[in-house]
Amino acid sequence: MTTDSQIRTLIKQEVKSLATYLEEEDYNNALNDAKRETGWSTFSTDFKVHWGKMRAKRHLFFYLATETARKFKVKQFSLDQRFKHYMTLIKDMDLDFVQAKEDYPEEFVSVDAEHLFGTKIDAGFAYDGFGADITYDEDQTVIINPSD
Repeated sequence: MTTDSQIRTLIKQEVKSLATYLEEEDYNNALNDAKRETGWSTFSTDFKVHWGKMRAKRHLFFYLATETARKFKVKQFSLDQRFKHYMTLIKDMDLDFVQAKEDYPEEFVSVDAEHLFGTKIDAGFAYDGFGADITYDEDQTVIINPSD
């Protein structure tokens, strides 16, 4: 299991020079946002570590985009492009996350994959090969684990 401080360190290494624009609270908030968004309290598998980092970085980019949103053009420098780049990154990261949730739904719930879609309980009606109702014969039982 990877601790929050280890993940924070990895994120700081991955955002490189952007770290100069971020405070320690930003990393804590982004990690907490990622936990709330994914529903995970810890990042216990490689899959969860990867997506925890990705979602935390997404939130950091949103913080930076929010900060630069008010900046437009100053003496011919187009600072609004930074905002557009952050928003493009955020959009791409959100699409990747949606795809991951669709591809790996079992990773985002606290139940096993075989329990995601409920259980089939047969209606209990039974017929022999000739169509005669044999539902109430003594050897008939409700099928709760169908073979097909």
